[in-house]
Amino acid sequence: MNSPFASSFPALRSGFSYLDNAAGAQVPSHCIDAISQFLTTGSCNVGQPYAASKVATTLKARARAETAEFLHCQPEEVMLGPSATAFTFLVGRALSRLFKPGDEVVISELEHESNAAPWRALEAQGVKVKTWRARWPEGRLEASDLRALVTPRTRLVAVTAAANSVGATPDVAAAAEVAHGVGAWVFVDAVHSSPHHLPDVKAWGADFAVFSPYKVFGPHLGCLYVRRELLAGLPADKLWFIPDDSPQKFEPGTTNHEGWAGWLGSLRYLREELGGGQPGREGLVRAFQRIEGLERPLLETTLERLSRHSCVTLYGPKEPTGRVATFCFNVPGVSPRAVAEHLAAQDVGVAAGHYYATLAAEALGLMPDGAVRASLLHYNTQADVDRLLAGLDSLP
Repeated sequence: MNSPFASSFPALRSGFSYLDNAAGAQVPSHCIDAISQFLTTGSCNVGQPYAASKVATTLKARARAETAEFLHCQPEEVMLGPSATAFTFLVGRALSRLFKPGDEVVISELEHESNAAPWRALEAQGVKVKTWRARWPEGRLEASDLRALVTPRTRLVAVTAAANSVGATPDVAAAAEVAHGVGAWVFVDAVHSSPHHLPDVKAWGADFAVFSPYKVFGPHLGCLYVRRELLAGLPADKLWFIPDDSPQKFEPGTTNHEGWAGWLGSLRYLREELGGGQPGREGLVRAFQRIEGLERPLLETTLERLSRHSCVTLYGPKEPTGRVATFCFNVPGVSPRAVAEHLAAQDVGVAAGHYYATLAAEALGLMPDGAVRASLLHYNTQADVDRLLAGLDSLP
């Protein structure tokens, strides 16, 4: 049975159960058509007086402004580029010129490797990197444990808003309060949380944040938020004429214009199809209220059925509160890859491995093979869940 959202998402019309959404969401026609229109009517660069260039210039300004609405910040705090990983490394290189031997960075045990490796790289210059351990097997991060780690030498705390492995959703605002209490900055990885919950960098108390539009029904792009007060003081490898307080300092080279167009199309989908046609952030707030309402029964059903399945070992939070609809599990005696291959033959797409969440996989003793991951979004259905469970029941 096709998703009721198949009219908006062409890929869903095949009837295949896309349950590897944590690796990238499907895209609506709004995104596809916007990319096609931009490339068809004139693909060119910004800043020139002819018509097509004016379109591209306006497009870039709109993409920055609407991404700011998505994040709840100012347009001049938003950078658009190739990926969240690339942006995290850019910030890491900038901070490497500010941090000194003996300074400290704290990373959580739930991080995707892209929010760990850039900070570990600072160890080469004498920065001490500490790990904020999760409480297993649920994978919960407690602010009290972070408080015991930070010191007056702590310069940065890196934390995810949702774990791409076990689906846990840490209290980012509580982590920021602890970090700011010792004068540290907070870097939030919002990549996995953004398709489920509307980001709010102000409510989080974030100093930096990244997310990926391709996880939020858009094209392959990355976005970086830097709190305005910090931007000018961050060293960057930039062209000499770009001002220190410009977001362009972290946007080297010609960026992906058609990607901006597609991302604007994805935001239009959210506002028009899920947000009641409301403009601005209000439309996005309404859209994500509906997304959360659509995902909640899928989360509860999948969690309950996997938890009581006799052949499944489920990792992560055991209650719907404090998690998203991402499920990490194994079938004892069957490799994760074999499970994924069996499910693929049943038209169910899931992930197998560590999904770059190596810290969590190591803590759970799952390296090197990792685990199976099924990740659902608002366009999935109970029929997708049924097909997943039927596939697990039919394992040889």
